[in-house]
Amino acid sequence: MTLKKSINDGSFLWLGLVLLIALCIAFLLPVAPEDFWWYMRVGQETVTNGAIPVTDTFTYSIAGQAIYYHSWGASVLFYLLYKLNGLNLIVLLRGLLVLITYGMLWLTSRELRGGRIGSSLVLLLGILASSNNWSVRPQLFGYPLFALSLWILYRWQKGDKKLAWWLPVIALVWGNLHASFVMLFLLMLAALVFGEGDRRLLLIVFGAALVAICVNPRGLQTWQYVWQLLTSPSNMQFSREWGPPVNTGWQMNLFFGWLLLFPVLAISSPRKLSKLEWTWFAGFGFMALWGLRYGVWFILVLTVLTVQLLGDWEERWLPEKGKSLFALNLALPLLLIAATSAFLPALRSQWWPDSPGETSNTPIQAANWLRAHPEIKGPLVSEMGFASYLEFALPERPVWIDSRVFPFPTSMWEDYKNFSLGYWNWEQSLEDTKANVVMVSQETQPKLILALSKSSDWCNVYSDEVAEIYTRGGCTR
Repeated sequence: MTLKKSINDGSFLWLGLVLLIALCIAFLLPVAPEDFWWYMRVGQETVTNGAIPVTDTFTYSIAGQAIYYHSWGASVLFYLLYKLNGLNLIVLLRGLLVLITYGMLWLTSRELRGGRIGSSLVLLLGILASSNNWSVRPQLFGYPLFALSLWILYRWQKGDKKLAWWLPVIALVWGNLHASFVMLFLLMLAALVFGEGDRRLLLIVFGAALVAICVNPRGLQTWQYVWQLLTSPSNMQFSREWGPPVNTGWQMNLFFGWLLLFPVLAISSPRKLSKLEWTWFAGFGFMALWGLRYGVWFILVLTVLTVQLLGDWEERWLPEKGKSLFALNLALPLLLIAATSAFLPALRSQWWPDSPGETSNTPIQAANWLRAHPEIKGPLVSEMGFASYLEFALPERPVWIDSRVFPFPTSMWEDYKNFSLGYWNWEQSLEDTKANVVMVSQETQPKLILALSKSSDWCNVYSDEVAEIYTRGGCTR
């Protein structure tokens, strides 16, 4: 299915409408603090010092501890873009990555004889179901690389040998951006066993990709980092995204409904999936049910598979009727996509005064206040998402714990949970941190705010709609 034919039959116009929705979501979503600002700090230190940090300098609790920042490449890109134009370029980058990811899924679907309307409507379903995974963090770079790899492997199945050699290049790039590069090897491994292309070629390509993945600052040790993430007790016990998904919220409703209906669709569809496609479905499906963070990869695969199963029905019930105007079908989608730039933070504020902010739950004003009051001495404990922002915006005040999760022992996370939720032993848990200053989130720690406000040992010295700051010692009346 050539791009020219897709433009002629109007399917490219349908794609433009879907990508219009996707880009509006990508541009309007605020930048959440949890997994963004500490990556910015890594990028800043890497650029400033000309070397990736190798010990912790963000906290006072594990200061000096050896630590490895695998996603150094993504961190540097984030930092350089932020220096150029603040969050506006960061949000634009997210939009471009989303555009490439779902554009590649559509292209793959069309090449597999997906329907001209169904390809876009199922893509919209995939966009809606997975947009809760569009936080600005290094994993975002993995989505277009995954979609590109999926397309290449389908082309390999059809006998295209040249494109397969791009997989080691993808491995090289992905391996310096995020540890989700493992997904590439899972795709290839399944293709080696169950694929119908030139297995000898793919085996050589697989070996070349294994070599390419080691072309990074830590070489073979990058696999050790992946293993540490997968086996970290702190990740397993205290990071929600490492736990199984729960059917809460409309996006998870879409996910579970889609998952339950897919086998029925597969049984009743005239078109049948190959062994490789069922392996991808089973493998990535199992991972999605094992850990919330894997759901997005499964949705990317599920989108392509679902489009295929609907293809024959669409050919029968919605056949193509004549040709449309090529120029209009090409220009209109491009204009729709370009028009979404009006929703970028720097532009939307000019015509939409009450538009969503660039960030959410980020203590910008509280950090500025604390910077202006150096007489208030630390140590500083803050909400974990706040800590990520403070590590970049207020590096002179090391925090106790942050959203990296895995570097910190489970005992620290037990204490964090105890005082954040205002449990009966919250005072002892907070005492264990040796904190003199506490920055609390109005959104996520209301019980701690209530406990601190009733305590004679703590004094509220700052408050806004996002954060409150308390100091040890009580208030002088």
